[in-house]
Amino acid sequence: MPRFLFASRWIKLAVLALLVTGVCIRLGFWQLSRLQERRAYNSSITSAMNGPAEELIQELGGSSGPATLTYRKVWASGTFDAAHEVILFGRSMSAEEPGNHVLTPLVLDDGSAILVDRGWVPLSMEVPPIDEAAPPSQRVRVTGLLYAAEASGEPASQAITSLPDVDITRIGGALPYPLAPVYLRLQSQSPPQEGELPRLEPLPPLDEGPHLNYAIQWFIFASISLIGFAVLTVRESGRRPGS
Repeated sequence: MPRFLFASRWIKLAVLALLVTGVCIRLGFWQLSRLQERRAYNSSITSAMNGPAEELIQELGGSSGPATLTYRKVWASGTFDAAHEVILFGRSMSAEEPGNHVLTPLVLDDGSAILVDRGWVPLSMEVPPIDEAAPPSQRVRVTGLLYAAEASGEPASQAITSLPDVDITRIGGALPYPLAPVYLRLQSQSPPQEGELPRLEPLPPLDEGPHLNYAIQWFIFASISLIGFAVLTVRESGRRPGS
C-alpha cells in the first residue's frame, strides 16, 4: 500500500475515533448533569414534604399556577361531599393488591372545593359513593401534599363517577362549585376515618433515575472507541507500506 494511502487511512481512523469518543464523553457528562438536576429536584420535594403544612387558601392565593403548587404540604378544613365522589380506577396498593382510589371533593369555607385522594379501596369497590369507605359527615381538617392534574379534558356536562386519571377540568365541569387547580393526596385527617378503608398509600419513593448508569455506559463507549483505535493503529503500523 502506498505511504500516502496508509497515512490517509490512519488519519480517517483517528478522526472517527476522536469524534466517537468526544460524542460519548459529551453524552456522559450530560447524563451527570441530569443526575444533579434530579438530585436537586428530589431535595426540594423532600424539604417540602418534611416541612410544616401551610394553609391551602393562602397557598392558592399566592400561587401563579399548578406547577408552583405541586408537592406543597398544606392543610384545609371543610366538609366532604360524598355525593360527588369519583373512583380513580386501576390504582394498586402493591403488586399483589389491585384496586382503586377514592377522590372526594372537600368543600371549603369560601364555597370552593379541592379534590382529595383519600386512598385505596379494593377493586370490587368501583361505584361511588362507597359506603364502606364513607368520609366523616362532620367538618374535617385534612393534611396532605398537592399534586397537579394528571390529565386535562373538556368539562363534563354530567357527573363523573370514574376516571383512569385525575382530570380536574372534567370532574369540575359537573360540580356546583369551583375546584382548585390541584388535588390533595391525603396524609392525615381529623377526626380520623372510621374503619379500615380507604387505606392511605405510602408516597412513591424518590429515586435518581437511570442517569448514573447511562453516564457510565457512555464513558465505557468512549473508552472502547479509544482502545479500538489504539489496537487498529498497532495493527496498521505493523504493516509495512509498499510503494
